[in-house]
Amino acid sequence: QVHLVESGGGLVQAGDSLTLSCTASVRNFNEYAMGWFRRAPGKERVFVAAINRNGDSTRYADSVEGRFTISKDNTDNTVSLLMTSLKPEDTAVYYCAAAQSVYDSTYYVQQRYNYWGQGTQVTVSS
Repeated sequence: QVHLVESGGGLVQAGDSLTLSCTASVRNFNEYAMGWFRRAPGKERVFVAAINRNGDSTRYADSVEGRFTISKDNTDNTVSLLMTSLKPEDTAVYYCAAAQSVYDSTYYVQQRYNYWGQGTQVTVSS
């Protein structure tokens, strides 16, 4: 079982930056690909960014490419999402997720994720 706890959400203005963090309570964190997903009001949860288990490959949704950066630290079981140039349309609940035993390039696919955090709210005002 993997327990994920997100932090860092909040209310910011358009153009601001914000960093989300997620800490995983698991022994073999380096075996997990990690991802961030978000659910905007009235919409389905969608992919935002993901990083493979080694931390040397990343994928981003087109809507955040060039603005968001995901990183993974296998020494302290954390994954972070640096969000810059935030827009009102980035407003959503952001979820951290973990995918076990993903050894190929599909680590960004939502259905591969086994464990989910409770989510943290990010609100971007215009």
